[in-house]
Amino acid sequence: QVRLAESGGGSVQAGGSLRLSCAVSGYPHVNTYMAWFRQIPNKKREGVAVMYTDGEAAYAESVKGRFTISRESAKNTLYLQMNNLQPQDMARYNCAEDPRSRSLELVVSTAEGWLDWYHWGQGTQVTVSS
Repeated sequence: QVRLAESGGGSVQAGGSLRLSCAVSGYPHVNTYMAWFRQIPNKKREGVAVMYTDGEAAYAESVKGRFTISRESAKNTLYLQMNNLQPQDMARYNCAEDPRSRSLELVVSTAEGWLDWYHWGQGTQVTVSS
């Protein structure tokens, strides 16, 4: 059973930075997709960033150039470095994991990108004040 646990959320002012972490425990898949999603209350969940084990990654247009997804295999941890945070980035961020093949671009560019992921964390809240 794979378990995901996010941390690193908090409150920052616009222009600030945060680094989210997603610790993977249990029996993580060797070759797998991992992603960050976010959701604002009463709005649909959206893909923020996704990467495959080989390092290939994709980002939502709204975060390109500001957010970076990375993975430290030795620690079984996924990261999301978020720079120049803006009020529109304020949301609950969840990480997800699934070994099944998928298009990275579709994960971050379609409303259905968050569907059909095996494992999810509980999420961490990011608050950005202007």
